Amino acid sequence: MHTNGVNTELFENLRLELRRGCLAVAVLVQLRTELYGYAIRKALTDRGLAIDENTLYPLLRRLESQGLLVSQWREADKRNKRFYRLSPVGEEVLASLLTEWRQMNEALERILTAPVEQNAKE
Repeated sequence: MHTNGVNTELFENLRLELRRGCLAVAVLVQLRTELYGYAIRKALTDRGLAIDENTLYPLLRRLESQGLLVSQWREADKRNKRFYRLSPVGEEVLASLLTEWRQMNEALERILTAPVEQNAKE
């Protein structure tokens, strides 16, 4: 498929927008258990969702400023590390987000498969 620069740019903008929301949910899910930044990155990467440090740390700061996370500096492996976990508000918001995500995913699956179902009935 041939795409010109405008279509490529448009695709990239939409892809980044989609990815941004998915990353926020993925980070919140990981932080049901207390982790520090590198451990979050590794857990997500190991599950197929790579995240750059320049994306992760601003996201963690934003989620914490929104009251969804709490953090604490502690020594681990002879180094000071900032550990993050969901706040009580974060737990509630995550539960609601996951319900919304599941409903949206189900709806998208119905939409994506609708033409196939309609063609089979005709």
